[in-house]
Amino acid sequence: MIDLTPLAARAARLDIALHTVHVGVRGREVASAACDPLGPDTPQRMYSVSKTLTGLAVGLLADEGALSLDDPVVRHFPELVTGTEPAHPWLEATTLRHVLAMRGPHRATTYKRYDGTWLESYFRVEPTHPPGTLFTYDTSGSYVLAALVERLAGTSVAGYLRPRLLDPLGVDPGLRYLTGPEGVSSGGSGLICTPRDLRRLAEVMVAGGVHDGVRLLPEDYLAAATGRRADTATQTWGASLRAGYGYQLWLPARGGWLMFGLGGQIVYGDPATGVVVVVTADTQACASGDQRLLDDVLDLVVDPLAAAVGAGADVDAAEHLPLEWPAPGRAGAVPRAVDARLTSLTPGRGPGRLDLTLDADGGRLRTDGGWDATGGWDVPLRFDGPVATRVGGVPAVVTAGWSDDDVLDVRCALHGDDLATLRLRLARAADGTLAVQSQAFCEAADPAWTFHAAYGEAQ
Repeated sequence: MIDLTPLAARAARLDIALHTVHVGVRGREVASAACDPLGPDTPQRMYSVSKTLTGLAVGLLADEGALSLDDPVVRHFPELVTGTEPAHPWLEATTLRHVLAMRGPHRATTYKRYDGTWLESYFRVEPTHPPGTLFTYDTSGSYVLAALVERLAGTSVAGYLRPRLLDPLGVDPGLRYLTGPEGVSSGGSGLICTPRDLRRLAEVMVAGGVHDGVRLLPEDYLAAATGRRADTATQTWGASLRAGYGYQLWLPARGGWLMFGLGGQIVYGDPATGVVVVVTADTQACASGDQRLLDDVLDLVVDPLAAAVGAGADVDAAEHLPLEWPAPGRAGAVPRAVDARLTSLTPGRGPGRLDLTLDADGGRLRTDGGWDATGGWDVPLRFDGPVATRVGGVPAVVTAGWSDDDVLDVRCALHGDDLATLRLRLARAADGTLAVQSQAFCEAADPAWTFHAAYGEAQ
């Protein structure tokens, strides 16, 4: 029996919101955990897990004869390399295999260093080295692959995969990609789907691309994708990612393969043991949290399970484990009643007005702006557990607690197209001033969401 309690305890100590965990062996679920109201059928942004699904679409097109993995990338985008000067020879030499294996000619994601559109950036930003020589993690390359799929298929990446892979697996019809500025599926980071969807995809990959006796994924592409195509020893993201890379897949040293997305979106599969582990989370409030969670998943879940399966032991299914949201505050702090209408003493930092009403059980926090496009917050608080609500129209979970008699901590987890964690500390000084520290943890967070400010009684 697999015990997920140590993983949950470790996540709690790191202030990681562990959303769901699903563990299977040869198609049979042996352990699961979820943090209410999230569950196996709750759609969530999967970030770089997107890359693997995009890569599978490229592999299917190759199997259909629509492309060759040895095609130069520029062959498929001639309009982006025409002009008064020829394309850089290193760009001309870049093949689809190079891009799939993250061995392209750019040192990093190109559209983060370019004022134009994302697709154009790949062909306009000057290369830094010949393709095939270095491993460079480049999300813009995955975006180019998605654009290629859509160009050849005449539909979105999800639309192309729907009849070939997604529908036969029973993947939720709501699976989708966010799009880039050109309307192209964000093939490197935009996937939104459910944990159950990821488990189904992982299981067919572990089964060699066959589902219910029908081959859904090309055998040769899957073998190439899960083989070592790049040396990742120079990565600084953690030991688990330094063993190698396939085609839009990481290859941990312990065997198997790995999809890995920002915030702790993890899919591990091992054809040798039939083990599949799917984890969704938001680690952004913890420095290097996604790498730390990955190490814990491999050490505390994958290794014990692989050892048991390898020894021929029968793995009994464990009871579902309810997970808890990270809760701020500490035991023993005495809640105080508050009914305050406060205005900013530090204009330009945070909301201009803050209303706070509290009693022994909880209360409400309202602002006139500073965090979301709707113009402010209106957030319910409880001290005995999480509150499921909406902030700026986005589903959210709020927890709150007293760290000291005059210090209130609030934590808000947002689950929209971007995962975000916001932490607030409200500390009352002896002169009645309320000091506020706001921390925003989100890839797309406005810098204005992170601030220090002070508030006094409204006049």
